[in-house]
Amino acid sequence: MNYPRRVILLSLLLLGLQLAATSEAEYKAAREKMIKEQILERGITDQRLLNALLKVKRHLFVGPAYRTQAYGDFPLPIEAGQTISQPYIVAIMTTVIAPNYKKKVLEIGTGSGYQAAVLAELVREVYTIEIIPTLARKSKKLLEGMGYNNIHFRTGNGHLGWPEAAPFDGIIVTCSPDHIPTPLIEQLAVGGRMVIPISYSTTVQYLLLVEKLANGKLKKTDLISVLFVPMIRAGNAR
Repeated sequence: MNYPRRVILLSLLLLGLQLAATSEAEYKAAREKMIKEQILERGITDQRLLNALLKVKRHLFVGPAYRTQAYGDFPLPIEAGQTISQPYIVAIMTTVIAPNYKKKVLEIGTGSGYQAAVLAELVREVYTIEIIPTLARKSKKLLEGMGYNNIHFRTGNGHLGWPEAAPFDGIIVTCSPDHIPTPLIEQLAVGGRMVIPISYSTTVQYLLLVEKLANGKLKKTDLISVLFVPMIRAGNAR
């Protein structure tokens, strides 16, 4: 039996939509599994954070070859030798700075843009800096295309922070220096929190919580052992 061309095209279109819907359903199920097995079972129960992790489609922040692995319990490579962090690490770093809707957060190392998207679901404003121009352009285009209008972008040296937008209630650093850059300490608000992976040696790296107390002094707490890409240094970093 010969079917009219328009009937065939319509059938193909409906099949494509059905496959796309199935794929989205599978990704949603993968996010739900990720939250249950990787986040909740490790003791992170903040419902607002869980809602953000469920909403943000992590698979859109990696290349097509890695999309089926996007919700796995491990980091994945992105462009320029960088990585997208393990979901649990994103969750713990977000929870540690205790965001709320009144807060303004600085992110050093935009990377794929995934951490910025999660933050943007939780805080008033996100300021994010990426030193690699290709990554900066790609993540900006992706996040703006997703409709985020509370994320501010800059291509530049993360060591220097974003002084004209300071002070920040929270700072998240997604790459590892061997010390806390002085400008970031200066730009952290009194009562604010910074989470930063510090490389104490070539083999030892810890996630460090830095709290600025009312007297201006810093309280530092080692959290967990981690493995982040090194912070790229440029210009007159301190």
